Amino acid sequence: MLLRHIKLTLAYDGTDFLGWQIQPAGPTIQGALATAIGRVTGENVLPQGSGRTDAGVHALGQVASFTTSSPIPVANLAGALNDVLPRAIRTIEVSEAPAEFHPRKSARAKIYRYRILRSDICSPFLARYVWHYPYPLNEQAMSIAAGQVVGEHDFTSFAAVDPERSQPGDSHSNVRTIFSSQWSRQGDELVYQLRGNGFLHHMVRNLVGTFILVGKETLQPEHIGRILEARERSAAGATAPARGLYLVNVEY
Repeated sequence: MLLRHIKLTLAYDGTDFLGWQIQPAGPTIQGALATAIGRVTGENVLPQGSGRTDAGVHALGQVASFTTSSPIPVANLAGALNDVLPRAIRTIEVSEAPAEFHPRKSARAKIYRYRILRSDICSPFLARYVWHYPYPLNEQAMSIAAGQVVGEHDFTSFAAVDPERSQPGDSHSNVRTIFSSQWSRQGDELVYQLRGNGFLHHMVRNLVGTFILVGKETLQPEHIGRILEARERSAAGATAPARGLYLVNVEY
């Protein structure tokens, strides 16, 4: 029986899901995808993802893969899966991948984006997708601070202090390389985007929470280096809400 390795690119609204990883407590992206694959192919498979997004976090380009003996052409798989997936999850691209491909282990870089709405009023149609923060911020100082994390650093100060901060098979090192890190104004939104070779659990949200302290002028941009050197979670700011965070793209 010929086994095929299928690569999927997914977009989803994570609001009503308990994150990527399947669990008995409630709906997850991985669980919904596994159910959909089972209905389409008749097989019991557990798709693997490029990483675990937290409860409430969204994705524009999450990558997953699974192995199947189904003869369904890849051209038909996206439509078949979307017919049975919850409306909050869409398969946007399907292709066959080499047997050695793994969504997480094969990844070379990821891009995350965080959206902060700066206007006085947040539309109810936007509230699930941004962090509404209408209070005064020194946005220039936040931009300077964002540049301080570019390069290879130990990000222990920005990692969640729990066992979920690493995935099975990952190195226990908290050293990661950030290729770009910047804030930009897009209308009423202040948007943070960063690209790196890997991210720790809550790392992006903890960076955003710390940059907010710089914006409030509780911290200065040059304090970011000291926080990195401290390697203590308590040295950094609070975790920003999940609803503003998006996994944008995974590079291979």
